[in-house]
Amino acid sequence: MKKARYLFPNDYMADPSAHVFNEKLYIYPSHDWDSNVVENDKGDHFNMKDYHAFSMDDINGPIKNHGKILDLKDIQWASKQLWDSDVAFKNNTYYLYFSAKDRDGIFRIGIATSKDPVGPFIPSPDPVPGSFSIDPCLFEDDNNFYMYFGGLWGGQLEKYRNNIYDNNNELPGNSSPALGPKIAKMRDDMSGFAESPKDILIIDQNGESIAQGDTDRRFFEASWMHKYKNKYYFSYSTGDTHKICYATGDNPYGPFVFQGIILTPVIGWTTHHSILEFKNKWYLFHHDCLPSNGITWLRSMKVIELEYNYNGSIKTIQGSR
Repeated sequence: MKKARYLFPNDYMADPSAHVFNEKLYIYPSHDWDSNVVENDKGDHFNMKDYHAFSMDDINGPIKNHGKILDLKDIQWASKQLWDSDVAFKNNTYYLYFSAKDRDGIFRIGIATSKDPVGPFIPSPDPVPGSFSIDPCLFEDDNNFYMYFGGLWGGQLEKYRNNIYDNNNELPGNSSPALGPKIAKMRDDMSGFAESPKDILIIDQNGESIAQGDTDRRFFEASWMHKYKNKYYFSYSTGDTHKICYATGDNPYGPFVFQGIILTPVIGWTTHHSILEFKNKWYLFHHDCLPSNGITWLRSMKVIELEYNYNGSIKTIQGSR
């Protein structure tokens, strides 16, 4: 049985977004700390205030902490909670996209840039126009970049209909189609969306929409996209049932057909991940709370090899529970 490796036991790093730049592996996590905020369902205790970058030449080799690459105090529009982020490379520039609450307590997606993959990153004075919610994932396909984003509850996605915020909006009924994540094609200059964000539909094998009450399969947060043998694999967290699941489609917009579970529950409330190929093997980066004795807001990033079956399905990995 494959065994997961904790990557950086010296501090609490979560939501690892992994990429290969210049044949080296880079990881961009969020940074957990105990800020004495009371734990609640909205995630206020996840009160992160900076980002770090890490690199590795080999998956089994040492990991280097390049230190702080962006700090909350340097982001003009943001008030708190630097949640999940992702990085893309284009135009000879590295673009860091990140979740944070604005001065009104609404999550937006920010952007910061650097000429070096380990920063420092210089934030834009404003969030990405038209952005909202959390968990940006950048995916390149045929020289175009797409952003996937959105998360329920603390991520506020259920407050939006047709990309417009209304605090009176709530989750649909359990038998209604589930709220899905969003996708938007990026502008060539990567400064914003080239189109209005669109809904992503996740369906079952019969072509029916996954229901909101189907908590074992419906989307909650943590979008990730990768491509394997010309198939698009959209993976995500189910949130309160603590699984990473995946669905496949024929284009970046979907619809995506539910296929199964990538990772069973881990110790800790959240599950957030990334998937990539590095030196001819595939890996799942994720986190759990074992090193902090189950304290949910103190998470540790880890990695484990990911394997496919002959038909392209992903072999389920057993989590830390």
